[in-house]
Amino acid sequence: MKAWIYSEYGGVDVLKLKSDVPPPEPADDQVLIKVVAAALNPIDFKRRLGLLKAIDSPLPIVPGYDVAGVVVKVGAKVKELKVGDEVYGDIIEKAIDGPKQYGTLAEYTVAEEKLLALKPENLDFRQAAALPLAVETAYEGLERAGFSEGKSILVLGGAGGVGSFVIQLAKHVFGASKVAATSSTTKLELLKSLGADLAIDYTKDNFEDLPDKFDLVYDAVGQTERAVKALKEGGIVVTAAGISPPIGQPSFHFVLTSNGDFLKKINPYLESGKVKPIIDPKGPFSFDKVKEAFSYLETSRASGKVVIYPIP
Repeated sequence: MKAWIYSEYGGVDVLKLKSDVPPPEPADDQVLIKVVAAALNPIDFKRRLGLLKAIDSPLPIVPGYDVAGVVVKVGAKVKELKVGDEVYGDIIEKAIDGPKQYGTLAEYTVAEEKLLALKPENLDFRQAAALPLAVETAYEGLERAGFSEGKSILVLGGAGGVGSFVIQLAKHVFGASKVAATSSTTKLELLKSLGADLAIDYTKDNFEDLPDKFDLVYDAVGQTERAVKALKEGGIVVTAAGISPPIGQPSFHFVLTSNGDFLKKINPYLESGKVKPIIDPKGPFSFDKVKEAFSYLETSRASGKVVIYPIP
């Protein structure tokens, strides 16, 4: 099968497109997926750079966490999914703890049934691929923080993959009383369209100096020390940006555990249109443009998700 693969850690040039990679075989609890679309996340390039080297799978590695595709084979212990099902998910259960050697930037990939959900009928494969890791991270962070109806939230990095979903989930699913978010000047209208009541231009204003204070600050960019200054008394900061919060601060850090049940919970909101995937307007990138897609993601200028489609 065709697959992007790297045999050493480094910049985008370590990525090689191969056409003779053996397709993986599903274990008893896994399904084999014909990949239709995939998406990139910051963890993909951090992993490729070797930041997970001590806990990574052995090289060579096929990168990619997010997938949308069609089940073509099922393991003996698979209970619900069947051949022909259109599915999506984050195929790597523990994001930074021994991630799979063979990811989603390939014609075929395998995933445990528990990590997947049926693709919402109203979304195409490109849109579905833009969801899993980011929307699960957004949902898990809000849930762990005990966010609930009537509370206020500030989202740092509201135009990014995770941040764009935090805004929508907080507003339309959790019932936030007020949603504020930060972005650069050109993305302020996007924040408002997602449901932000207050869009803050971080190039002009320091969010911690504004009079508004919040029950929760969701830090998707790694600015926890500043974020705690925007809290109400008793508030909390949650960060999933791969940066542990300073000791003693009212904040916590978590690493996503992929879970198809999260996607199943969110599916009704996707089907109703209350929560929508945001695909960066430069995309989707074709399968032969994966290097360009990585380079673009690494500029930190993407809005929403960087999607790879079609995959042969």
